[in-house]
Amino acid sequence: MIILGATPIGNLGDASARLVAALEQASVIAAEDTRTTQRLLQGLGIANRPRLVALHDHNEKQRAAELVARAREEDLLVLSDAGMPTVSDPGYGLVAEAVAQGVAVTALPGPSAVVTALAVAGLPTDRFTFEGFLPRKAGERARALALLSSEPRTMVFFEAPSRLAETLHAMAAAFGADRPAAVCRELTKLHEEVVRDGLAALADWAREGVRGEIVVVVGGAPARDVSAEDAVAQVQALVADGVRLKDAAAEVAAAAGLSSRDLYQAVLASR
Repeated sequence: MIILGATPIGNLGDASARLVAALEQASVIAAEDTRTTQRLLQGLGIANRPRLVALHDHNEKQRAAELVARAREEDLLVLSDAGMPTVSDPGYGLVAEAVAQGVAVTALPGPSAVVTALAVAGLPTDRFTFEGFLPRKAGERARALALLSSEPRTMVFFEAPSRLAETLHAMAAAFGADRPAAVCRELTKLHEEVVRDGLAALADWAREGVRGEIVVVVGGAPARDVSAEDAVAQVQALVADGVRLKDAAAEVAAAAGLSSRDLYQAVLASR
């Protein structure tokens, strides 16, 4: 089978007992960066020396079929540099190929920068969306943020430290200068830092330069003052575009701070 192993996002003490056991037993590991995996083996005191095969963004499409074929014969442990493979890291193409070929896939749960940042940000955690890395080009990034401007759920992003100030500035323009957010830096590491403020203030703070692994958590759009009639009309428009009534009612109700059930019934009554 294929085994997706979640690796520490910083502190080696977060390596699970199941991950350590898998590393001790593995005969072959598909690694995002073989050098990083070698350091992980050394850092955890693993005596086993499995064969390391590179699996990264530039070769995953070409190697997926070969690795799935290998996984039919022996377990294949898959590791990214930090966290769970496939989540903003290589692995999705491999898993998709395995599923298509009927090869079993399992995971060893563990550290997650997404959930860790969400937990410490101090923003609502009941509903959230993970957006990964935004586009690098300014125009594409602005368009992506515009689509998220009315998103009511807390949003989690990854960003490179060199682009952080520029991204926070773009977020402030799209979401509003005072939209609450948190920049989580070097999570679980010695210099862990969480800075919480409005987006514009965070952009000013980041201009001085920020180092390390970055996760940005942004509060969702506040509920808008929408009348029941307007809400019904918005749901009807979404349904006309092919969205299921239940899903449309839930989306509009969340954005407007209304009861999804009451809005659903109101739309039915208007027909």
